[in-house]
Amino acid sequence: MAVLLWLLILSAFHAVTLAQQRQFNITLGSSLTPTTNSSWFSPSRRFAFGFYEQTNGYAVGIYIVGMPNKTAVWTANRNSPVVPSNTVLLLTNDGRLIVKVGNQEISVINPSRAIASASLMDTGNFALYDSDRNVIWQSFDNPTNTLLPGQHISVGQELFSSASETDDSLGIFRLKMQDDGNLVQYPVNTADSAPYAYYASYTAGLGNNVSLNLDDDGLLYLFNSTNGLKNLTKGGYRRERTIIYMMKIDADGIFRVYSHSLNQQNSSTIWSSTNDGCDPKGLCGLNGFCTTIDAQAKCCERNFTTETCQLKENTSKYYDMRTVENTGWEDSTYVVLAVTTKEDCEQACLQDCNCEAASFKDKVCRKQRLPLRDGRRDQRNSNLALVKVGINVPNKELPDQKIEEIKGKKLRIDILIASITLTVFALLLEKVQKVGEVGARLPSVPESSDNSMASLCVSIR
Repeated sequence: MAVLLWLLILSAFHAVTLAQQRQFNITLGSSLTPTTNSSWFSPSRRFAFGFYEQTNGYAVGIYIVGMPNKTAVWTANRNSPVVPSNTVLLLTNDGRLIVKVGNQEISVINPSRAIASASLMDTGNFALYDSDRNVIWQSFDNPTNTLLPGQHISVGQELFSSASETDDSLGIFRLKMQDDGNLVQYPVNTADSAPYAYYASYTAGLGNNVSLNLDDDGLLYLFNSTNGLKNLTKGGYRRERTIIYMMKIDADGIFRVYSHSLNQQNSSTIWSSTNDGCDPKGLCGLNGFCTTIDAQAKCCERNFTTETCQLKENTSKYYDMRTVENTGWEDSTYVVLAVTTKEDCEQACLQDCNCEAASFKDKVCRKQRLPLRDGRRDQRNSNLALVKVGINVPNKELPDQKIEEIKGKKLRIDILIASITLTVFALLLEKVQKVGEVGARLPSVPESSDNSMASLCVSIR
């Protein structure tokens, strides 16, 4: 009996030792490749650190095991290209974590001291240690686009969206924990100021040590030890080893809380920062505008510049104005006119070769130049966007020299009408196909609304 008890104790000790080795025994000299031994796992194999597929190659990061397409929660070197299949990830004998592509060495993580070992925990946190077992770097302190339970974003830290759903390189949106206590979303490469914000937690004044936190029941909240907290979600979801909650700023600029079921291998959204896909500023790029079709954000754009200021004459015969109702952009006004009608505003823009677009509201005409930023269509906005477009003018109306100048500038006004026709047809066909699938009746859309949308959804090169 004593021998049996001793064997049970040894077995238990051995099991604990193995678990610790799986967690901590990523030793110097360990390596991975994308196509064979591609990952280091956490003890329960909920998470893995290593290679995962991206478009045309592989990225290095942390992902949830068992989920379709290896759902990534942290990605290394987001500004660098993906790597090929003959790459090796190596924890070198001199304490560096690198990828080797041929003779080239690329640092994956560059801590201040030499690495002695590494581990991936069941929380999804990847840690590097020195020879005294001190943590010298961990992924929880260096988030990319995702927040996991037990992780937090401190003052000054940001999450950046991915470029697309299949490309985890840096995207165009960011979520920042500001030092005024406010959690705010902006497009990248913009100032931290109100004109560029498109989401805010309205917690300014809670202090300069507010953090964003996620619990293992799906509760997302802001916390400050002196001024209390604000819950962004209700939380209270099931706590199970087979369910992983995470918050992510997606490629569309919206941040969401997800529930991942390891048993069912599926995901569901349990909360999102907005239900309007057109809220993120800059979603449609320069000179585009966002509109919602069948509850999905769609982008239309005007992709050419007028080229006839050099003609030094009234250029209204080369252009026309198109009206897009309920639409506005970031204000880039250079002239404000008091006019009576929309037609007066159109003529004022047509006769000004510097005017690319105008807005008309409450008998005020605002001339604007390109680029037009942060465009969106919103039924609550009574503004009329008036956009200059080319018209098909017979060549005989232009002097030969001027024709060549315009051709040299790639002013392809000859395809405008065909482009508009094709665009309208494509939009209508998409509508008909979707309606056909669900057996529903097409909604009634005012003719002026369809025409105004189609007039901008063209690309002239």
